[in-house]
Amino acid sequence: MKAARWHGVKDIRVEDVPVPSPAAGEVKIKVAWTGICGSDLHEYLAGPIFIPVGEDHPLSHDQAPIVLGHEYCGIISELGEGVTGLAVGDRVAIEPIFACGTCPACHEGKYNLCDSLGFVGLSGGHGGFAAYSVVPARMVHKMPDDLSMEQGALVEPAAVALHAVRMSKIKAGDAAAVFGAGPIGLLVVEALRVAGAAEIHVVEPSAVRRAKALELGATSVLDPAETDVVAAIREATGGVHVGFEVTGVPTVLPQCIDATRHEGQCLIVSIWEGEASFNPNTAVLKERQLQGTIAYRNVYPAVMALMLQGYFSADKLVTKRIALDDIVTEGFDALVAEKSQVKILVEAPE
Repeated sequence: MKAARWHGVKDIRVEDVPVPSPAAGEVKIKVAWTGICGSDLHEYLAGPIFIPVGEDHPLSHDQAPIVLGHEYCGIISELGEGVTGLAVGDRVAIEPIFACGTCPACHEGKYNLCDSLGFVGLSGGHGGFAAYSVVPARMVHKMPDDLSMEQGALVEPAAVALHAVRMSKIKAGDAAAVFGAGPIGLLVVEALRVAGAAEIHVVEPSAVRRAKALELGATSVLDPAETDVVAAIREATGGVHVGFEVTGVPTVLPQCIDATRHEGQCLIVSIWEGEASFNPNTAVLKERQLQGTIAYRNVYPAVMALMLQGYFSADKLVTKRIALDDIVTEGFDALVAEKSQVKILVEAPE
């Protein structure tokens, strides 16, 4: 079968690989759609970050070259021995977290903080940029009948956004700022609406993405190339209760901190390619809080329930649909060159 595999920086190849078969406790999935994630783009441009190179990942027992793709959905085509509660033909969204189940975080149920955290399609395993995938049965969530398969590919990134907002201190009626209106930033805007934020100010250089943020419920949008965004946000709000950093750009982190009020919170959602600096006094003198967030836990059912209410809509967020053969030129390279792109979905080959 065809699959897109990461071999190195700017070296993703569509190759023929064996069709995987499910072992005991696993399911085989005919992949439908897979989204290109910002994490995938980081691996393409500056990896390895999550991808194991030269040594197997402790949970996937895999290393580069690996099949990419962790934002995906499909239809179960085969059940491994001992799998119950699922059936061939079930439409499923994949929660792609590898967790050991034995470290302190896993014992607390916080499996996204596992000491050996990994992701199918980043840390090895049978990723979604392929015709078929095999994953442990615990990773699949049955989709409601009324959700399209395209929506299924958005459950994973929407889960990142909803978990971030749940981890924040935001309360109904509060003001928030979102730095970065890429796919996750836009999903955070929607999750903030769910949480009852009264004001949502979005900072984004792309005019197309600023317009999309307004469409999804942002109160205002700011172009950092033309505006002192911290001054503008503070003038409008006196400082937001929570600022969400969703760019991974080092110069943005101190802006996000400075945009918050006294006792405000800066929630760091991005995955970083390198270091970022800020003056700790900006946190100390206003008793601000910095918090990180990674992935999600126990949130897929809530995401799909919100999708049934119209949130996290594929019709509004997907800007391009491409074939697997075109994943580099029309996918990764397009995301680098065209900041108007939001979410690109890749259709699985037969």
